[in-house]
Amino acid sequence: MTTETSMKRISTFNNQMLVTAFTDAFKKLNPRLQVKNPVMFIVFVGAVVSTGVLVTEPFSGFVFQITLWLWFTVLFANFAEAVAEGRGKAQANALKKSRSQTTARLLVGGVEKKVPATELQKDDMVVCEVGDLIPSDGVVIEGIASVDESAITGESAPVIRESGEQRSNVTGGTKVLSDRIVVRITSSQGNTFLDKIIGLVESAKRQKTPNEIALTILLSAFSIIFLLTVTTLPAFVQYSEGRAGSPESTLMTLPVLIALLVCLIPTTIGGLLSAIGISGMDRLIRKNVIAISGRAAEAAGDVDVLLLDKTGTITLGNRMASEFLPAPGVSVERLADAAQLSSLADETPEGRSIVVLAKEKHNLRGRNLTEQEATFIPFSANTRISGVDIHLTHAQDRRIIRKGAFETIRQYVEQQGRVAFPQPVQKTAEEIARRGSTPLVVVENNEILGTIELKDIVKGGIKERFAQLRQMGITTVMITGDNALTAAAIAAEAGVDDFMAEATPEDKLNRLRQEQAEGRLVGMIGDGTNDVPALAQADVGIAMNTGTQAAREAGNMVDLDSNPTKLIEVVETGKKLLMTRGALTTFSIANDVAKYFAIIPAIAATLYAVGAKSGPLAALNIMQLASPQSAVLSATIFNALIIIALIPLALRGVEYKPIGAAALLRKNLLIYGIGGLIVPFIGIKLIDMIIVGLHWV
Repeated sequence: MTTETSMKRISTFNNQMLVTAFTDAFKKLNPRLQVKNPVMFIVFVGAVVSTGVLVTEPFSGFVFQITLWLWFTVLFANFAEAVAEGRGKAQANALKKSRSQTTARLLVGGVEKKVPATELQKDDMVVCEVGDLIPSDGVVIEGIASVDESAITGESAPVIRESGEQRSNVTGGTKVLSDRIVVRITSSQGNTFLDKIIGLVESAKRQKTPNEIALTILLSAFSIIFLLTVTTLPAFVQYSEGRAGSPESTLMTLPVLIALLVCLIPTTIGGLLSAIGISGMDRLIRKNVIAISGRAAEAAGDVDVLLLDKTGTITLGNRMASEFLPAPGVSVERLADAAQLSSLADETPEGRSIVVLAKEKHNLRGRNLTEQEATFIPFSANTRISGVDIHLTHAQDRRIIRKGAFETIRQYVEQQGRVAFPQPVQKTAEEIARRGSTPLVVVENNEILGTIELKDIVKGGIKERFAQLRQMGITTVMITGDNALTAAAIAAEAGVDDFMAEATPEDKLNRLRQEQAEGRLVGMIGDGTNDVPALAQADVGIAMNTGTQAAREAGNMVDLDSNPTKLIEVVETGKKLLMTRGALTTFSIANDVAKYFAIIPAIAATLYAVGAKSGPLAALNIMQLASPQSAVLSATIFNALIIIALIPLALRGVEYKPIGAAALLRKNLLIYGIGGLIVPFIGIKLIDMIIVGLHWV
């Protein structure tokens, strides 16, 4: 099972996770942990004080129930945070399982020596051949090989790693599929890329983001205001009752005041705030994106401009076969037949696309070579050529078919004794290259059959995705080294808002700085050393896992799948995080307003009453709760239960649709604002009916 699969299969809830979270909820009752959340710390202190009243005064079933539900409120908030943290820890465990204790082939004085991978040090040289697991992070300093990185990325297609700058990085735990490479170790034990990822995934170590800190301050201010209000309430009620000649209220006790305070302060969002933030980063992890900080995840939700590379982001990157161009005197059917035969064992995206093109355009399908003793020549990173040798039935003749890059095939036929390369085929290859495509030449028994055009095709659906970004208010800018004519054509086909042609790294950085100087938040994606300045400068910089070490260190996110279009998903995830926090904050505040109508009228029903049982404030008792005691208890129970009820929404997040900021605001105010007012009225009334029916008050 790949890391990606393991991570994506981690469910929101499972028995082991719930048991662990339940235990952690009690561990979090430590005052040093509670004080980090000011709103819930007030509830915690209130529960302690109410417990003290319960112990020191004659037993009261009413006070006991209030105290019990106050503790439940604290525990449910702790449980929400523990569940979110537990999911992160489960992700980390899935990553840890992907590591293996392997044996490394250490080079010492040019001689191989087998040692445990755990003994490797930085700058050690190791040899890796076919079937070997790369023992630790490093760079290829000699050779070229095909590497399976699915243990890290979840992507089954192998990648080429070779000495040089752009494609030399290898990650510990990945597997060599072909050839031989020498790797220089770049990380000490405990500090490998996978170790860093595991550390980042440990959500318990997550720091609060600026937005979260600001919201915490706002919620704390609300809580202080209500604390002052509740503190002065007994004196106000006593004075009013005295002026009205009403008997002194027996309900204005310390536990009731604490329950009133807890119900009026924003405990719902206070209890879920940490879980929302942790789950935002968890959603990125499920997309195989590691955010270095919560700040980056939040910034993604506010991005105004996206800078996107053309190749691999807007286009497929893996060039696909688009046309068969035969040499003079050769039919296109013969070229397609030979091209398909040479590609049947080619597992590269280009090879598969050739098979599909021959099937779709020339109805070549169902090739059976078992009776013809076919020997396939697989693609090699060294030879850069592939093909097939077919022994014809009842004949000594063979069909020797090869395909490869223009220069490779030209050298191949020259080595076979054919010096003159057909001029028309060379001209066709040059024309293909000039329009930005890649020519592959096919040869059979030293006869040049023609050329296959590999075209970098604009990804299907990318235009619609850019339209969605436009609806979000995000401007897309395509960056390419192509000439202006080619860039304009691709930009028009893809539907981006703007493009930069013949762009250098300096041009990219200058454009990014210009956008930021005009007050915009900019996101970009990159994988090369030439992207480092822009990745470091961007508000959201996503580095490809397959990119250079410098690029991975410069960005504030790492995409393990190395899928450049992931930037769009990251933006959506960031917006989902911000929306979830905003929606539940709206719901929480609306909740408090509704609970005001439950408790205050019940407590103050006799206030200002003159010669009657009820005063004018009794008109606000629109819920018609059974008694003041049942009103207080019902509101307290609802206040605790709503936290546990909203945990799935906090973890899953509020769905985001690119319908514009104003429309989203109206929608969320309707659902979570009005909903936050209505739900408590229904919930508290139902709880009141239940507790009265059970004779709890």
